Amino acid sequence: MKTYSANGSNTTIRERLGLRPIINVSGTMTSLGASIIVPEAISAMAEIASQWVEMDDLQRAASTVVARLTGGEAGFITACCASGITMAIAGSMTGTNLLAIERLPDDTEGLKSEVIVQLGHIVNYGAPIDQSIRLAGAKTIPAGTVSVTQDYHVRDAIRDRTAAGLYVVAHHTVQYGMLSLEEFCEICHARNVPVIVDAASEYDLRGFLARGADIVIYSGHKFLSGPTSGIVTGRKDLVRAAYLQNRGVARAMKVGKESIAGTIAALEAWEKRDHAGIRQREEAALNLWKDALQGIAGIGAEIIPDPTANPLDRLQVFVRPESGFSAAGLASALAAGSPPIIVRNHEVERGHFFLDPCNLHPGEAEIVAERMRALLSAERPADAMNQPRKVSSGALRWPD
Repeated sequence: MKTYSANGSNTTIRERLGLRPIINVSGTMTSLGASIIVPEAISAMAEIASQWVEMDDLQRAASTVVARLTGGEAGFITACCASGITMAIAGSMTGTNLLAIERLPDDTEGLKSEVIVQLGHIVNYGAPIDQSIRLAGAKTIPAGTVSVTQDYHVRDAIRDRTAAGLYVVAHHTVQYGMLSLEEFCEICHARNVPVIVDAASEYDLRGFLARGADIVIYSGHKFLSGPTSGIVTGRKDLVRAAYLQNRGVARAMKVGKESIAGTIAALEAWEKRDHAGIRQREEAALNLWKDALQGIAGIGAEIIPDPTANPLDRLQVFVRPESGFSAAGLASALAAGSPPIIVRNHEVERGHFFLDPCNLHPGEAEIVAERMRALLSAERPADAMNQPRKVSSGALRWPD
């Protein structure tokens, strides 16, 4: 690893830290740093870094901005979406009972402590989502099966101990057979059960509350391009109860002044962003990649919409045996190059991967196109036909 120069250096921070200069065509993935932070957020973070602030007042300022953009009655910034889920669930259990807040997560006597989730929504986004429920001291009550949830599955799961229903919006969830948000809310609200929506990677900052949700949790660092953070918005009483968890389980999830200020700035920048211009640049990259793959034996490419209806598309690359690669082998070859190109590979066992244009720096789309054509016209590496395997040994070697 390179060391820092005492009097500065012309090298980049990635070079100084010995990090690979990757090209991200996977998307807004936490494991890759989530997003490219907008200049407005970087400036706000730098400006507040040397200042003392009263954190509750800073969060009050954040609440005003969050409420304006989302249509919620109130809101706040937290460490990430996972912490926002835990805080919202804990708040639905304790309300504003400060003693109950201090007793969580192990002492839930006298509290409602069950959370209903459709089985097809119990996903892993780097950690199992039901762990965010358990961290609050609550118990997950799965409803339905992995492929079908009927209205009676949720209705019959509601009991005297039901604190909330959790609805997950993500490409990871089963995309068919589940109850819609409107149906889920209707069933829960008939029994006075609040609905919490995990909308971490969603563009739509207003639609989920408008469709019936009581609390919605967004990422501040994915499509918003702010610092690592979560945004909690919705009914004021539930938001207040969630915020008060900073006195309890959320103390270990606290957010700094820099992230709050940066997220406020990212939200305000979102209002002024040239969304149409961004879409045009993304479409140009998609068309460049699709054209680059035309006519190559065993390779297919199709531009497809985002599965949760975000206003963006990706290129689905189909890799057949006659190409001399498996999908996993081609993804690995792209990642092994210089610079490494990291694709969206969560479905490689199905013979395809995706290219996401949302996080490109200028000139990177062209590098991706050239690299793919070069790999597919060169001699195949020994592991070109590798099939994906679930191997945890790499994680267990960290930090070596």
